[in-house]
Amino acid sequence: MNMREDANTIIAAALNAANPDTAVRKALQDLPEVKGRIFLTAIGKAAWQMSAAAAGYLGSRLDEGICITKYGHVMGTIPKVTCFEAGHPVTDDNSVQATAAAIRLAENLQADDLLVFLVSGGGSALFEAPAIPLGELQDITRQLLACGADIVEMNTIRKRLSLVKGGKFARLASPARVFAVILSDIIGDPLDMIASGPACADHTTCADALAIVRKYRLQLSEQALACLQTETPKELDNVETRITGSVRQLCAAAEETSRRLGYEPHFLTASLNCEARDAGRFLAAIGQDHCHDGKALAYICGGETVVHVHGKGLGGRNQELALAAAEGIAGLDSVLLFSLGSDGTDGPTDAAGGIVDGSTAGTLHDMGVSIPDILADNDAYHALQKVKGLIMTGPTGTNVNDLTVLLIRP
Repeated sequence: MNMREDANTIIAAALNAANPDTAVRKALQDLPEVKGRIFLTAIGKAAWQMSAAAAGYLGSRLDEGICITKYGHVMGTIPKVTCFEAGHPVTDDNSVQATAAAIRLAENLQADDLLVFLVSGGGSALFEAPAIPLGELQDITRQLLACGADIVEMNTIRKRLSLVKGGKFARLASPARVFAVILSDIIGDPLDMIASGPACADHTTCADALAIVRKYRLQLSEQALACLQTETPKELDNVETRITGSVRQLCAAAEETSRRLGYEPHFLTASLNCEARDAGRFLAAIGQDHCHDGKALAYICGGETVVHVHGKGLGGRNQELALAAAEGIAGLDSVLLFSLGSDGTDGPTDAAGGIVDGSTAGTLHDMGVSIPDILADNDAYHALQKVKGLIMTGPTGTNVNDLTVLLIRP
């Protein structure tokens, strides 16, 4: 097998390990005794997969459910569950309409009822009842995406501009109990940040939010600034939570599979959090240093990098990371790198990420493509497309952050 085949094998194994079906069913074994009815609300990129698993487990005990996920992520009908598709990474009208249906369901719950709340990454955009006009919320989201704010900073702002984030949805469901099952897409699994914590007491403060506004010089209306100065719930007494998976599953599966393929695996971190192109250059430097060691090596990272958007091109953080690495491994026949989002999408594209090897930079150069120019325009998608360097998985049914692997095979 060549390294591209090895890469595909590692990707398939990692995504399979992060499939939430088994984890959701296991979490639901801990459901408390329910005297009333059982309802379901699922939000995020993995919402359909999680809903299907939960509905199958609950069977006739499930009264009604709502699933809100990204466009193209609904894979069929689920008994008793109404499925909605909506905008990501920017909230749209469908996000608001779908969330309104979830609010109506929550507000009609009684004290003996139980709401099973399935949460995965992407919920911040998909699950929204704006406290400000939708157009301004969309603009603020785009500002945060463009300035390179990390996911914690983004959600610290967004939960204060919302009527359901930051623990507010759990309050709407009161006096019913909420059993939350969380698929984590944030480093360190902070419950109040995953999907902006609709059923979790908020650990951030108004001062934190205003500091982020100053840091990135965000342009906000007086109404939005007033929202940022209104504190979020700090205690919730009707919620029980289970975390079902995280990026460490991806990394562990990549480590196990690379070892089986004959590589000596080196797990570097599950907390990669820096500029995407810096991560790519760093990993390329590792490739330069170890490509002559005479051993098959695999360097494995999980996490979520960021991109400061200055250009007008198309791409995502994983594609930028891969393209930046291509320069550093140019001419090294024994080195390959891939990086992908576990949900199957990277930025506003249909690609999960990018894959490059020692020939990528030279091939682009021969086509008249300058990698520095492409990175300056944030157009990694079209450059990688030219050299068959896009990873295309389609929606995967999970969302537990990104996986990046550097392979060396002499």
